[in-house]
Amino acid sequence: MDLTIAGILALDGLTNGAVYALLALATVLIFAVTRVIFIPQGEFVAFGALTLALLQMGKVPGTVWFLLALAAAVVVQDLFAGWRERRSAATLARQAARTLAYPVLVAALAIWVAPMQLPLLAQAALTVALVTPFGPLLYRLAYESLADASVLVLLIVSVGVHFALVGLGLFFFGAEGFRNPSFWDARFELGPLMLSGQTLIIFAVSIGLIVGLWLFFDKSLAGKALRATAVNRLGARLMGISSASAGRLSFTMAAFIGALSGLLIGPSTTVFYDTGFLIGLKGFVAAVFAGLASYPLALVGALGVGLLEAFGSFWASAYKEVIVFAAILPVLLWRSLRDPHHEEH
Repeated sequence: MDLTIAGILALDGLTNGAVYALLALATVLIFAVTRVIFIPQGEFVAFGALTLALLQMGKVPGTVWFLLALAAAVVVQDLFAGWRERRSAATLARQAARTLAYPVLVAALAIWVAPMQLPLLAQAALTVALVTPFGPLLYRLAYESLADASVLVLLIVSVGVHFALVGLGLFFFGAEGFRNPSFWDARFELGPLMLSGQTLIIFAVSIGLIVGLWLFFDKSLAGKALRATAVNRLGARLMGISSASAGRLSFTMAAFIGALSGLLIGPSTTVFYDTGFLIGLKGFVAAVFAGLASYPLALVGALGVGLLEAFGSFWASAYKEVIVFAAILPVLLWRSLRDPHHEEH
């Protein structure tokens, strides 16, 4: 291996690492606020890429029907809970209307404009608008009633949600894989390296989103509420911060990040209904490097995962996934020795 090949591999690793960093940040965010190890984070990536691909073909994406079905399931759950609590019909109707309003509106918009084959950026915006509501709806359907359960119970629920989303993804999107067009086809020479416009977009969007998250958590009231919930859930409740609202907001942000990651990674790889699992798992590995607690360490871990994957694929391409996932073992051992386990009360 000479310096030119090493530079190409490093660029490829940093590009993938930038996407893994977004997923790692979303994983850390959800765990910090809700204690949920959110395994299905990668499914948002697949939904984003597949939705854009179908919009490119002028078809109504399966995301539309999936979103409506999920919203309807949440409404049924809320109506049943309201009936048990003997709430008034007017209250239940208002709650159902609030739940259905955005999904129905964005689904109707997608059905209307999908055959028009809008410009790529408009389709990307519509994709994000379709996928982002999956976050809070999934939280309300699967996690909100278990907010005070143990981490193990929440992990088991996450495994179940993952398998459900993969199966439903196959039903709504089909088994065919898609590769999306690049947002910028330009090429730039940097010494022996060739930078594509898509690579620059990945770096720019990743850096912009990371900076945006830092500003959100540091400057906004909602961000400070999420930080307070992450530090002490009981204390946040006593100060009037709703843990349910914090959970919904964290899942909304995670779904937005996942959809955006799907748009970024779609032009560089063929995405299938189940592709998101491996991508999300690499983001999870990066989050474990950070102990599911530190955003800066999650960023560093993600870049390390990307570089390890790139150089591993050069030396032993058949085992690149094994190399990446095996790297988590010494990290887990070190953290286990450094922070002995305490029983949860």
